Amino acid sequence: MSLQILILPLLRDNYAYLLRDQTGAVVIDPGVAPPVWNAVQTAGVRLNEVWITHHHADHCGGAEELKRLAGCAVIGPRDERVPVLDRGIGRGDTLRVGDTEFRVLAVPGHTRSHVAYYAPAAGVVFTGDCLFAGGCGRVLEGNAAEMWRSLGELRALPDATRVYCGHDYTVDNLEFAAELEPSNQAVRERLAAMRQREARGEPTVPSTIEAERQTNPFLRADHEGLARAVQRAGSPPQEVFAELRRRKDEW
Repeated sequence: MSLQILILPLLRDNYAYLLRDQTGAVVIDPGVAPPVWNAVQTAGVRLNEVWITHHHADHCGGAEELKRLAGCAVIGPRDERVPVLDRGIGRGDTLRVGDTEFRVLAVPGHTRSHVAYYAPAAGVVFTGDCLFAGGCGRVLEGNAAEMWRSLGELRALPDATRVYCGHDYTVDNLEFAAELEPSNQAVRERLAAMRQREARGEPTVPSTIEAERQTNPFLRADHEGLARAVQRAGSPPQEVFAELRRRKDEW
């Protein structure tokens, strides 16, 4: 069995992800336990590990209960704020789901210890609250330059890489992008498609790195047209990014 990914909507707009193959399952960012545990039982698999991208409760709030129910290990950033952590990981570490190897990427900015999980062979990346479909997380514990570097590392992944993020903010993000770049046809087309998905009650993930490069303003802070749109023509990309983030925070 190849790697299978089950999208688990949680809370108001969170996503957790159940990854499974013939060896069992891993869950990424369980904000609460019951829906995850129900999915594990329905799938008839053993939950081996919980992976956390960052310490916020809506991403790790269910870890303790899942550890009690399944006897699984909790893996996440080396940060005392991650609960019941069995193994701390950081840049350069690797994890596995059966035969699929994941590389740990350090992507600070939203939080200082934020990580992402990237499987080159499977062509998937789990980005938590660093990169969203059409957007990015708020800069809470880092600074704009740091967040821009983190997004740049994700932007450099292969075009076809599927992006699984931590929240469904996609339509709102793309509406903001369309306001900034009204002539960007890729943004308009993607926004229409995501509105249709949302109306049908379907997840708006996964995205792809290619789609993010074309439509996500936070990955396009080094495009001169976008810099002009926020009155930062000629400014370094990290300053354009900072202005984009400020505007989105107030939007």
